[in-house]
Amino acid sequence: MQPIRYVIVGNGAAGVTAAETIRHQDPMGEITIVSAEPYPMYSRPGLAYLLINEIPRQQVFARQPEWYQQMCINLLFGLAERLDVDQQQVILGDGRILPYDRLLIATGARAVPPPYPGAELKGVVYLDTLDGTLALVKQAKRRRRAVVIGGGITALEMTEGLAHNGVDTHYFLRRNRLWSKVFNDTEASLLEKRMRDHHINIHYNTEATEILGDRKGRVRAVRLEDGREFKCDIVGVAIGVKPQIDLIQNSPIKTDRAILVNEFMQSSQRNVFAAGDCAQVYDRWTNKHTLDILWPSAVAEGHAAALNMCGQQIPYEKGSPFNACLLYGLHITTMGQINPHQDDDSDEGPEVMQYLSRGSSEVWYTYPRHYASAWSNDGENTLRLVLDGDYLVGALIVGEQSTADPLRYIIENRINFREVHPDLSIGGLALKRSLQQFWSNLNRNQAGSYPNPQNIIIE
Repeated sequence: MQPIRYVIVGNGAAGVTAAETIRHQDPMGEITIVSAEPYPMYSRPGLAYLLINEIPRQQVFARQPEWYQQMCINLLFGLAERLDVDQQQVILGDGRILPYDRLLIATGARAVPPPYPGAELKGVVYLDTLDGTLALVKQAKRRRRAVVIGGGITALEMTEGLAHNGVDTHYFLRRNRLWSKVFNDTEASLLEKRMRDHHINIHYNTEATEILGDRKGRVRAVRLEDGREFKCDIVGVAIGVKPQIDLIQNSPIKTDRAILVNEFMQSSQRNVFAAGDCAQVYDRWTNKHTLDILWPSAVAEGHAAALNMCGQQIPYEKGSPFNACLLYGLHITTMGQINPHQDDDSDEGPEVMQYLSRGSSEVWYTYPRHYASAWSNDGENTLRLVLDGDYLVGALIVGEQSTADPLRYIIENRINFREVHPDLSIGGLALKRSLQQFWSNLNRNQAGSYPNPQNIIIE
């Protein structure tokens, strides 16, 4: 019997997780990973820490070349350009042809360039790939003044990195609040103070319409909506990412904004699967096929896809979105549905976004009119809970993080939260104590099946 030929296009979190899972399930299978970048797997979330010199370059790699050899995984560097589903072949840009029995597309997403002139100029940078980040660090050492454009986590990370490298950094925001799709006013104010302490110049209600260059093709300024020119020599762009699905153009594989997959992570073609940022997965929270540009989601989807590629027919149930980040020394965790308000200028809720930023999920931005919100603020430590009737459906934690794991478990497992309701409107210490008691009782009833309730610290 011939071994099954598994081809995985993509060497990120979803692709490598899938390869590892397949190897455990099928010791004899032939596994090939195609990587468009000439590196072993690296951590995309780690790029932000590389930018601020928190970690050395080598530490960003999540796998070493020896790992692929030990797992008997063939790592090929090259661009997968075309897919022939009839012949079951992946064709690379250099003409190599890879036949497959089971194919996983895990090509991820890439940063979107600005939608106005000047994107091609030298000095326009992105925090998106390892090469791009290294180029950003190199340019930051030679540039004096930067403009950063974008409203999500990546833009905020870029402002921190540029300022850390000694660049006079100016952050342009279309709206009047930091991370307006997620933060309320108090949460945004906490981050704003940290940013100003790091000498970030924040420009609210400001939008660029063009990036201007000099005679040598280098950035010299950005043009604003009112016609003024704002001088700078580097422009960081983080307006969102777009799933990479060029590989399946001219194929019968069904797409929406990404590759549509069923509960088995299977595309409309029987032997073709998709996972990670390029997959549009059915979401039980919104009853729609949605996008998650989240590292934990990519890992979970890659694992599920691999099991089904090995013939197990195990449905994937998408969990509540989760992301944790560190911005200007401030720990921020988001989970579930957390959008705190309608769009500032509309009664219809947040606008439909064309692109998501890295570290975000469409589920976060679903505005549920019937939801209630509880809020606790203690200095730089804040806790916001979002409820649907008797159930917790979302949480946002800034600062002290001891409640993160318990809240994630309560959300994920749809545990009735009614007994905590009397303390929700009080907030503060009463809310935290009530949550600790609830978590302690839950652990006692489940015989300690989840982290110790003492992990919640009352200060």
